[in-house]
Parts: sequence; C-alpha cells; structure tokens
Amino acid sequence: MERFLGGCRPALQVSPEPRAAFIPVLNIPRADFPLRTESTFLFKEQRLPESAIIFRDEIDLLALHQAGLLSLTLVDHHVLPSQDAGLEETVVEVIDHRPLEQGRGPSCRITSELVGSCATLVTEKIFQGRVEVLDQTTAALLHGTIVLDCVNMAPEAGKVTPKDVRFASLLEYKFPDLPPRGVIFEALQNAKFDVSGLTTEQMLRKDLKAVSGKDVVIALSSVYVTLQDFLRRPAVEQDLCAFCRQRGYDALVVMAISFNEQNDPSRQLAVYSQQGALQTAVCQSLEDSSNPSLSLSPLESPHPTLRAYTQGNATASRKKVLPIVKDFLRDCGTMQPCRKTRAEPANASPGRADSRPLERGAAGRKDPPKSQRLGDDLLGDEDTHLPPTPMNSLVDECPLDQGLPKLSAEAVFEKFNRIAVARSCEDSPEKK
Repeated sequence: MERFLGGCRPALQVSPEPRAAFIPVLNIPRADFPLRTESTFLFKEQRLPESAIIFRDEIDLLALHQAGLLSLTLVDHHVLPSQDAGLEETVVEVIDHRPLEQGRGPSCRITSELVGSCATLVTEKIFQGRVEVLDQTTAALLHGTIVLDCVNMAPEAGKVTPKDVRFASLLEYKFPDLPPRGVIFEALQNAKFDVSGLTTEQMLRKDLKAVSGKDVVIALSSVYVTLQDFLRRPAVEQDLCAFCRQRGYDALVVMAISFNEQNDPSRQLAVYSQQGALQTAVCQSLEDSSNPSLSLSPLESPHPTLRAYTQGNATASRKKVLPIVKDFLRDCGTMQPCRKTRAEPANASPGRADSRPLERGAAGRKDPPKSQRLGDDLLGDEDTHLPPTPMNSLVDECPLDQGLPKLSAEAVFEKFNRIAVARSCEDSPEKK
C-alpha cells in the first residue's frame, strides 16, 4: 500500500504495481483542515467531500508497516520526524521541490528539483507515465496549486520557473475548461488570506514552522493581516504567552503579510519572548543579517515582550528568514537563556520580559521538544511573495497528539472501495 505525505494537498501515484492500493493522506490532523482555507476552498470547488479524505491522525502507519503492507511516498517534503523513525525503511520515493537535507538509500526513488511548485513535479510524472489517470478534477487540483504556489506565474515574484509554466500550460491544453489563471489565483489567494473568525491561536497555527536548537525552540508564523491589526486583537499578549508555553517555544517570530490595491506585498516582523535577553539576541540577528538583508525599521510596540519592525525587503520571505534563525541557534552553541519554567507562580506578569543576561553552561538545559524538528521545512514553503505552501504538520508538530488513530488497514481499504463504487455510479450512463 502506498501512502502520501505532502503538506495539505493530495498527490498521485503513477507506479504500475497492479496489486497496490495507492492512498493519498493529507499530512495534517483533521482538526487543522479548516485552517487551510485555500485547500478547503479548492476542494469545495471540485466537489470533493471532506469525508472522502484521510488525514494524518486517522491511520495507523506503524501497524500497517508491521503487517508488511506499507510503502511511503513523501510528497512536498522528505524528512520524517523522530516520532516516525521506525517508518524510515518504508520510504520508497520522495518528490520534493526544495534542497535535500537528508540522503536516501539506493532503493528510494528521488525526484528533487527547485521549481516553484511541487505539483509541477507531480504533473510531470503523470505526463511521463500514465496520462490516463488525469481527469478534470485532478487537473484542476494540480493546476490551481501550481498557479497559487507560483503567484500567478508572475516573473517579478521570483518564484516561477520554465518548468512550472510548461506543465501549467500542458494542463490547460489538455483540459481547456480549466478556469483562467488570474481567476483561480485571485480566488485561492482571497481564500488563503481569509482569517475572519479565526482566533489568535488559530491564526498562528495556520502557517507555522518551528526550529529547534540545542537549548532553544523558536517558532515562526505567518499571519495574513497587517501587524498593527494583529497587535490590536484583544488580549493578544496573553494569547502569545499561552501559545508559546503550551508548545514549549522560547520565542516566536511573527511575519505579517498584507497586499495593497496593486497586489504588492508588504511585510512586517514582530519578535515575542518572555526572555528579554533571548528576544534581544534574536532581534539583533535579524537586524544584522546581510544574506539577505531584511532592511528592518523599528515600529512602536504596545507590549514590552514584543519588538516590531517594518521589513523593507519585501522579497525576503519566511523561507529566507528561517535560515537566519537557524544560524542564530547554531551560533548560540551551549548558550543557555535564563528561562521561567512552566511552574512559574500564577502572579507572575505575562507582560514583563526576563531581561537577565544569557548564561553559558549545561545547568538547567532543557531538551527541545522532539516534535519541533525542523527537517526540510527550514528551506520550506514560502519561496517569495505569497501564498506559501501549507504547513507541514508532520515535521512541525506531533501528528498523533489528538488520540489514537481511528482507521485500521481494513477500514482504509473498505473506505476506498466505497469511494470507487460511488464514483462508478456517478459515471454510469443513467446519471449522464
């Protein structure tokens, strides 16, 4: 059985193995699906019911592996988290559009190319193999994803490559009823940025990455409103404090992205931490960066635990900020910030940052949460102007933290048999 792990999008398998069941699994918990507003919009447009989708927390991969039934194809990423180390030997193929951080054995097929969208590489594989698997729905999913990831194929965005253009054009040629690129991009972009009704915690989780150093964990989150609007949310400082404490983050970098009427992006940064010395060090690292230069200009912040900036270099996406943070964590070495523990007295003020200096040494060092392993997400999804690729929850957070998996191997096969029967009924002459 083949199973796909690739951000918040389905993938296609074109292997000719006749007895295998190829099952796409969206690599997020089901509870996080509403946060992927661009994905939910695209699925609704194609009349794909959420009940037909299998999510990461609904399938027992280890049991399938132990039964000798599992092979994994990793799509749009290539590193398993430590929690899934026992599944490494089941990885038979990788399809990714970012630099590889981890080698694979000779038996693993690897497709890795720095294109704008991983969906481009999936489309290429289909055209090289079994083109007959393409139907209008599959083509629409692939086409919409390519257009979204490549920012409507605009050269000035710096994301699109000739291969992206080629395969988007091939899909349009083969399926002339696909909506125009501008129409689908605007619809998906509007859906991507629709955060109405989301809590602060949901906004932060919507597009989240985390980087673990030896002693420190720093999260980076993209939010799709102006920083001023974000900081005006009720009780935002308390929400940030609770968000970081619940997940073991020592600092949080918030990148706020908005667009003007000409669709030009604007970026702002905020650095939150209860540890004043750590916050200062992170801010200094971002301010001093020259590769790339972020061109940061300080903004007035309403909270002492938050430092805010206008980012003059609007082309420096989160993908380009992440390596700066990773380098900072590497350079810290054994540097250990004085931290308040989770057992902090209830009367401690969440609005005061710990301004004590950073200390060196092993005493009091905490192990970073294993679920925050960076993996391939360091060079991850948001290559230039938005919208970025959805969060890879498999790497960012433990995907099984909401209880035991709900689907056995038998249930998976039964579910897909029902889907196949339903589709055959829809395609029957009586329905046409």
